[in-house]
Amino acid sequence: MFTMLPAKYRCVLVFFTSFWFYATLSHGSGFKHSTILDPHGKYHLKWRFDQRSITFEIEVETKGYIGFGLSPNGAMALSDIVIGGVMDDTPYLQDYFTDANREVHRDLQQNYRLEYGKENSTHTVLAFSRDLLTCDTSDKDITGSTVRVIWAYHSEDVGSSGPKYHGVNRGRKSMRLLDPGSKANIPSGTVSFNLQNMNVPVPFKDTTYWCQIFKIQEVQQKHHIVRIEPLIEKGHENLVHHILLYQCDSRLNESELYSGHECYHPNMPDSFLTCETIVFAWAIGGEGFTYPPHVGLSIGTSIDPVYVLMEVHYDNPDLQQGVVDSSGLRLFYTPELRQYDAGVIETGVWVSLYHMLPPGMPEFVSEGHCTHECLQESLGQEMPSGVRVFAILMHAHLAGRAIRTRHFRDQEELQPLSHDEEFDFNFQEFQLLKDERLLLPGDNLITECKYTTKGRQNMTWGGLSTRDEMCLSYLLYYPRVNLARCESLPEIHEQLKFIGVKEIQVPVTTWPFLIKSPKKYSNLSFTEAMDKYRWSKKRGRSFNEMVLQLPMNVRCSKWGQDEWGTQGMIVSPREVKSEVKPPSMMCPSASDPNSGVVLLLFTMCLTYAIVQSCSGL
Repeated sequence: MFTMLPAKYRCVLVFFTSFWFYATLSHGSGFKHSTILDPHGKYHLKWRFDQRSITFEIEVETKGYIGFGLSPNGAMALSDIVIGGVMDDTPYLQDYFTDANREVHRDLQQNYRLEYGKENSTHTVLAFSRDLLTCDTSDKDITGSTVRVIWAYHSEDVGSSGPKYHGVNRGRKSMRLLDPGSKANIPSGTVSFNLQNMNVPVPFKDTTYWCQIFKIQEVQQKHHIVRIEPLIEKGHENLVHHILLYQCDSRLNESELYSGHECYHPNMPDSFLTCETIVFAWAIGGEGFTYPPHVGLSIGTSIDPVYVLMEVHYDNPDLQQGVVDSSGLRLFYTPELRQYDAGVIETGVWVSLYHMLPPGMPEFVSEGHCTHECLQESLGQEMPSGVRVFAILMHAHLAGRAIRTRHFRDQEELQPLSHDEEFDFNFQEFQLLKDERLLLPGDNLITECKYTTKGRQNMTWGGLSTRDEMCLSYLLYYPRVNLARCESLPEIHEQLKFIGVKEIQVPVTTWPFLIKSPKKYSNLSFTEAMDKYRWSKKRGRSFNEMVLQLPMNVRCSKWGQDEWGTQGMIVSPREVKSEVKPPSMMCPSASDPNSGVVLLLFTMCLTYAIVQSCSGL
């Protein structure tokens, strides 16, 4: 058809095709990711990325400047910032950074590239791009880890004296720019049901775990839950820290439904103790989770949950009084079945006082092992061909700084299943793996958590409070097998020997148990003895090295209260001969050509050749 056109029209078509080719490659496809950064819906962020660079488009309800930045901790100090806008119909953009005193400085190396800008009577749109790794010490690398995005805007543009102070038009949001999580892409009209507390009086204390049993939506045949999202009461976003769903005994007395009680309390109903198997986990900052198209959470069969216990962790460090909460979860389900049933395995450090962190440590490392003994027994019997992990939620508390889930097979360490080198306590959600990972019988997982206890005067203990610590990875996988927990805990006696404990009081009649000798610790609980010890950074490092080599108690449990035979085994930690770290980006060579310039020159040359050939027609 093209060759049937007259020559001069063919020339025009080729001419415009060449410019369309350049425009398509230079601007790329549309923005795949988006979010709203402010609570009033005035600051919209869109972005797309490839292996080397990232492009942002920001739309803000203002005719002044727009500020956008990447912060090490969510504050202004030591941040990488870009400020721009549209003035007199001309877009502008400047690369800045802030020092430790929050003073704003223009970056000598301008690494943010203005793509376009436009403005109407109410809004300003600004698009810009940069390399993920600029090799500029004033810029922050953009990786797959959590990023603290900071934002601001002003009603006036940047003047000759620099940007004016933005006032209250500012905020922060933790995100994973290169790993944005699952989208709510479920068919319209998908039905849902809620598991929701009603008017729970939040106690006057810093940490409360509130439990309530619900009956799962009744269905006449097997269905799949395809999405779960939080229902957090407005204004309680920082109060509700996490929500866990546990499967309960299907023979529960329904008279105990819908009556809540404080979890782990001596007066908690016995029926609550039958709820052991984790079905789903949500944590603060998460926006919900959509299962992949080939996987769903099964309901309606004989082994599926009939009753679930919803555990809500209320974090109330300011000791607010009179707070009443009605938060929960919304579950979307469908009769259109997926290929596989999903399961959850809790891995990491068994939550216990035996998990302890000395005070004043810039860095302390804990390891929780999902041992090859547990996986060999459970997967060997249930699924010898292995299971596929497709998403992970990594969980720690306030002292947590970095987490990764390491994966070993035979004598080789594979790439980490997941990692976050800038863990944020206030942003925890399931992350879909870019590539599903096969977990085989005999494999070994290590959940590694890095903490800082600087500023703390006493020991930090493994426990439920946000001032306590956890080190967990929740693995979503398929097909479902009868394995709920695969964890470990370092042996306690050697930890006590480190501080000089010689003997404990037996029989053990109190918890925490009491020390018998030496005299300086006599009649103290082991937690009091650990706090009494005079810790220093050097002693803390020695303690850390010792703990990582200690024999471990294995936790390997089935659904409900049943256990695999390896439960309670004492094993040595895996010997890691060489460490495999997540792949890192390298600074581009100064000799690398600028692909955009090369492409533009190529297109100009092509256009010139076309025009020359056309002129002879």
